[in-house]
Amino acid sequence: MQFEYFMNDVVQSARDEMSEAGYEHLSSPEEVDKTFKEDGTTLVMVNSVCGCAGGIARPAAAYMQNYESKPDRFVTVFAGQDREATDHAREYFEGYGPSSPSFALMKDGEIQMMVERHEIEGHEPIEVVQKLESAFDEHCS
Repeated sequence: MQFEYFMNDVVQSARDEMSEAGYEHLSSPEEVDKTFKEDGTTLVMVNSVCGCAGGIARPAAAYMQNYESKPDRFVTVFAGQDREATDHAREYFEGYGPSSPSFALMKDGEIQMMVERHEIEGHEPIEVVQKLESAFDEHCS
């Protein structure tokens, strides 16, 4: 039971970090559809409790709110927690396998680019930021 409480704290901390960074949590397939079908651009961060999410992906996600060019919406789904929402979001990521943590940039409901786990794990947050900045410059200006 103690481990379960510890994990609940870790998960809640990861959720809080994304909320504080200005990301909306999508916790159902219906919320995913509603958000992804809106016109404009959406950055989706697939969150997780792994070390590369906490040390690289979430800090990069938070930084992106400060970038000059940015998408219309910042949202997050939580792999391993909000399974139905995450699985449904991944249906939109055509051509990409399940990956967490990861980032997907959507435009008018279509995936434009993805930063997968292998591009996050073992890299510096600034490298992830640079990939996202490049995508924002191309698709959000």
